[in-house]
Amino acid sequence: MTRLRVGCVGTGFIAGRHLAALASFPDVDVVAVADAVPDRADAAAARFGARGYHDGVALLESEELDAVWLCVPPFAHGPLEQAAVDRSLPFFVEKPLAHDLATAVGIAESVRARGLPTAVGYHWRHLGVVREAERVLAGSPAQLLLGYWLDATPAAPWWSDRARSGGQVLEQTTHIFDLARVLVGEVDVVHSAEAGARAGAPGRDVPVAATTVLRFSSGAVGSISCTRLLGRRHRVGVQLLADGIAVELGERSLTDHDLRVAGGDGERVVTSGQDPVADEDREFLDVLRGLVPRARVPYAEAVRTHALAWAADRSARDGEPVCMPLGGNDD
Repeated sequence: MTRLRVGCVGTGFIAGRHLAALASFPDVDVVAVADAVPDRADAAAARFGARGYHDGVALLESEELDAVWLCVPPFAHGPLEQAAVDRSLPFFVEKPLAHDLATAVGIAESVRARGLPTAVGYHWRHLGVVREAERVLAGSPAQLLLGYWLDATPAAPWWSDRARSGGQVLEQTTHIFDLARVLVGEVDVVHSAEAGARAGAPGRDVPVAATTVLRFSSGAVGSISCTRLLGRRHRVGVQLLADGIAVELGERSLTDHDLRVAGGDGERVVTSGQDPVADEDREFLDVLRGLVPRARVPYAEAVRTHALAWAADRSARDGEPVCMPLGGNDD
C-alpha cells in the first residue's frame, strides 16, 4: 500500500492527539510539522522523525504532501487554508474555523470552487454514543435541549483575548452547538446574554459566562450555557427531553463519554472509551484513498455550525436576537 505523506501545522495539545493517531497508522508518514514556537516545532519534529518548520505557510510551500492537518489558534486561520487551497492540497482543520465568520465563509468559497476534500474536527459526531442518541430520538424528537460547557479558563495566552480566540462560545462551546444541530436540527433564531469579563490586563476580555436561547426549525426550544469561572472542568454535554424520554450525553475527556437514556422502563447508561480524534483522522485518510466518498464533517458543513456559534456570540454582544441562517452554504 502506498503510504500517505502528511504534515501538521501546530504542535499543541490537540495537534499532539492528531499526530499520535497519524503516526500510529501503518499507511501514513508524518513528514513535516510546523509551529510558531520554534522549540515546540523542533521537539515535535524530533519525536515524529519529521522536518520541522517555524512557519506553517513555509511548510505548505515547501513540502510535497497528500494532506495537511491545521491545528492552530483561531486567529491564525485563513492564510494557511488559502495556501492549501492554492496548492490543491486536501486539509483537515481543527475547530473553530476562525476567530470570525468572514474568514470561514471566504475559505468555504475557495474550497467549493476547487472541489477540495476537507474535514473539520467536530469529533463528537464520530462517537457511537451520539449515533445511539440519534437513534433513540428518531422515534421521539427532542422538544427541549439543555447544553453546557462549564469549565476553567484555558492557560493559552491568546485564549482570553476575544479578538484572537473569538471567545468561549466560538472556541469551546461550538461543540455543543454542533451537537444541537445533529440531535435536534437547524436553528431559526438565537438570543444570547453574557456576563462581563474579569477585571485585568487588556486582552483578557472573554466574558466569564454566556447563555443562548435557541428556537429550532422543528419547533423545539433550547438553551446552551458556558462559563470559564471554575477551577477545573465541571460538566460538558447536552440533555435532551422528548416525550417520555430523557437523553444525556457527557464528555469528561476526549476518550471518556457517557450516554444516559431514561424512560418509563428505567435508565440505561452506555460508557464509551472511543477515541473520536483517531477515528476522524482515519476517516479523512480513507477519503483520500477513495474508500469513503466524503468526511462526516467537510468544511461546508462545519461552516453552518461556526455560523450558529458566531450568531450566538454576536447576539450577546449586540443584545439582540439573530435570525439564521448566517453565512455558510448548502453545497
